[in-house]
Order: sequence, then structure tokens, then C-alpha cells
Amino acid sequence: MAEKKTHNMVAASSETDHKLEQAKPVGNAGGLRVGAIILWVAAIGFEILGIMAILGKLHITFLPTMAQLIAFIVLDLACVIIGAQLWKKANHIKPMSKKNKFLFWLYNNMGVIVCIIAFVPYIILLLKDKNLDKKTKAIATVVAVIALLIGGVSSYDWNPVSSEELEAAGTYIEGTVYWTPYGKVYHTHEDCSALNHTDTLTYGTVEEAIAANRVRLCSFCAGKDNITEETGVALE
Repeated sequence: MAEKKTHNMVAASSETDHKLEQAKPVGNAGGLRVGAIILWVAAIGFEILGIMAILGKLHITFLPTMAQLIAFIVLDLACVIIGAQLWKKANHIKPMSKKNKFLFWLYNNMGVIVCIIAFVPYIILLLKDKNLDKKTKAIATVVAVIALLIGGVSSYDWNPVSSEELEAAGTYIEGTVYWTPYGKVYHTHEDCSALNHTDTLTYGTVEEAIAANRVRLCSFCAGKDNITEETGVALE
């Protein structure tokens, strides 16, 4: 087990010369999900406005049609991506069970589904429209396809965590854990060899680490603590 340490250290460690920063509060999963849903509804709203512009039912006199279409695509994309980040953050705070793998994937990647809904009808309508000039149609279609790809990749949860893994981590890992600003794992030992080239570490509980998207335990630390895959803890 990791050595239990208190959360009142803020200066550099004398042994490892790491600057330690305390983790931020994990936040409220419910509030984050509400925020995500509001942004996704706004994204669909911008899609509808874009469709109205394509059909000639939206009259914005100070902007040419191409500028309108691109503006709605950009606003749509921003809402999709920000909403997805909030949703993924909420899922790391209060994750879903992975007993049903399909529902687990679906729940963790709602942002991808919303992204498809927000852009695919728009793209289909652009391709079928016969009223837009060829240049506007071509540019708007390319921008929409690029937005779909960017939104889909950004919305996908590459590091999902399940409620079973979160519970197991809380059971088998005691005390303070550490993670780097750009890493994807957390560590139970500040002197882990994987941290030799890191100047700054964030420290907190394992729940705080998982909420910060560090969902797996470093394999070196797991070996020191005799934590195996059989415990249910997600390992690197």
C-alpha cells in the first residue's frame, strides 16, 4: 500500500526536489452534465440556424451566405467540444458501470453522438442543395466535414473509467497519489522512477486523480504496492 501522507504540503520535497501542488476540487458531476446538455442543445440550435441559412429562410443582410454558414459551423463546433469535455469530466467523477459494455461505451461517448447529430444532417443538406453557388457549397461542405472530424476526435473519451475501477482504486490505494501536468497515469510513490524528469507534481486523493483524467495506476508503483489487475484497479 502507498504510504499515507497528509494534504498540507505545498513546498518542494527535499528528497525528490519536486514542486508539489494540491489538486483542485473534483467538482459536481450533476452540474457538469447539465452544463454539457445546455451546450449541446445550443449546438443543435446553431445547426438549425445554419440549415435555415442554406434554405434561404434566415436573412442576415450584413453577412454573405458563406460567412453565415461558416460562423454557424464554428459556433456549433465550439459548443459540441466544450460540452463533451464537461461530460467526460463528469464521467470521471461519477462513472458508469461497465457490466454492459455497449451502454458503457455509449454513455462515455455521448459527445461523439451529439457531434454526429450536429453536423451530418448539415453536411447532407449542403451536398443536396441546388440553390447555393458552387464555391459557397464546396467551402461550407469542407469546413463542416473538418468540424465533424475535429469534434468527433475531441469528444471521444480515450481514457474511460468505470464505477468498478473507481471503487477498486479507492479500496486498494490509500493515502496521497501524484501525477504530472501532462501524464495519463497517477503514482502512489513520489520517488517513482517514472517521475525522475518531472519538476512539478500535483497531489491528492485517487478520486481527484481520476477526476483529472489520470485513470490508471503507474505499473512501477503497482509493482511496489503489490497491486495486480485482479484487484480491479486500472493499471497502465
